[in-house]
Amino acid sequence: MSHISVTPSGGSLGAYVRGVDLADLSDEDTAAIRAAWLEHLVLVFPDQPLTPEQYLAFAHTIGTPAEYPFVEGLDGNPFIIEVLKLPHETVNFGGVWHADTVYLDRPPMASMLLAKEIPPAGGDTEFANQYAAWDALPAEIQAQLDGRTAMNSSAAAMSIRNTADRMSEEQVAQVFESRHPAVRTHPETGRKSLYVNVAHTYGLVDVDAAESGPLLEHVFEHQIRDEFVWRLQWEVDMIALWDNRCCLHNPINDYDGYTRRMHRITLEGDVPA
Repeated sequence: MSHISVTPSGGSLGAYVRGVDLADLSDEDTAAIRAAWLEHLVLVFPDQPLTPEQYLAFAHTIGTPAEYPFVEGLDGNPFIIEVLKLPHETVNFGGVWHADTVYLDRPPMASMLLAKEIPPAGGDTEFANQYAAWDALPAEIQAQLDGRTAMNSSAAAMSIRNTADRMSEEQVAQVFESRHPAVRTHPETGRKSLYVNVAHTYGLVDVDAAESGPLLEHVFEHQIRDEFVWRLQWEVDMIALWDNRCCLHNPINDYDGYTRRMHRITLEGDVPA
């Protein structure tokens, strides 16, 4: 495993992985990648010009690919969706802090993006460490959240998608709702993390909106404080793999007039606990 280089980003999360060809992984490579991923939450693999078939094969080494509920996959590859913003579009896909599809009963364990076309400047993605955000909360706020159930919906997120013209009327109208712990325990690391986000979470079960609203607003601001955030600058053929169970991400929409084209795979998760 000595040929694999893992270089921490220097931020609260994230690391660059070099010295490995994701199209030709040994069992030792896969084990080393997973260990690094659980430690750093986000792994970035530069210079990985994979075909769709190779990209999907790499995804299978991490978990089980899942179909996305709102966007059709590539022709012949239903588990790979295109995350695309065209020069005439002003809204980007998922352009707000979130963890992917928390509104599902079994939200994805992980997501990965492969950069196919990027603007000459801008289009970065921010990531926020939700282990660190939980640990840094005052004890009285932790006590108000721990053991609570958050209510999540896909409805609000529809307003920040630029894909309505590529979706059927049924897909646009479809709404998913879920209830998950506001603070979840990671099934592999055993660590607690915040599991709410401003894009999907609209309340707490059995807590009056007059109380839960200000509490959630405070948490939403807290969980993306500078000390928890790291910003990734993309390159073509770069792959990022992140853990949806313990981090948030935010694709920055600052490149109007240019194309940004990414291929995304999400991996099946479990029921949060």
